[in-house]
Amino acid sequence: MPENLSDILKNKTVGIAGAGGLGSNCAVALARVGVGNLIITDFDVIDKSNLNRQYYFLHQLGQKKVIALRNNINLINPEVKVNAIDIKLQAEDIVKIFSDCDVIVEAFDLAEMKHMIIETVLLEMPDKIIVSGVGLAGWGNNNSITTSYSDRLIICGDGETEVSDDLPPLAPRVGIVANMQANQVLEILLS
Repeated sequence: MPENLSDILKNKTVGIAGAGGLGSNCAVALARVGVGNLIITDFDVIDKSNLNRQYYFLHQLGQKKVIALRNNINLINPEVKVNAIDIKLQAEDIVKIFSDCDVIVEAFDLAEMKHMIIETVLLEMPDKIIVSGVGLAGWGNNNSITTSYSDRLIICGDGETEVSDDLPPLAPRVGIVANMQANQVLEILLS
């Protein structure tokens, strides 16, 4: 990577709400390119069922996701500062936790949590852009995964495919969307 891009990225801060499939993979992609500061929030622990799509390892089962992800990122790029916050985000936490971020990534599983952070950022943080992942369940149909733009909201995914028993979240599509989110973050940070 050109040195001037590296210098820009090392001084940027990205907030990531959720450390599951989208959040863990997006965070790792951003750490690999040298984004200097990551603020990552989640309250959950690693379960064996997470390993089919999340950036964790078998020996990390039972650990808090934010702590394990911070440790994994430290192995990849120890120059990245990770503020790992063990919290189940509420609307009132969002502004306080992510106010110093250059961009915010929404990486929640539940639709109501997605709605909460998007609404809070758009209404209460007028200088922030939020990058969301919606529609990533199942497998195949690569060409359905796109990016849509609306003012300060960027959505990566197919916008439709909900997780269900027949369409579980699996590594290929989750990883594609997480990396699309990371790519959009880079576009914002470097523009």
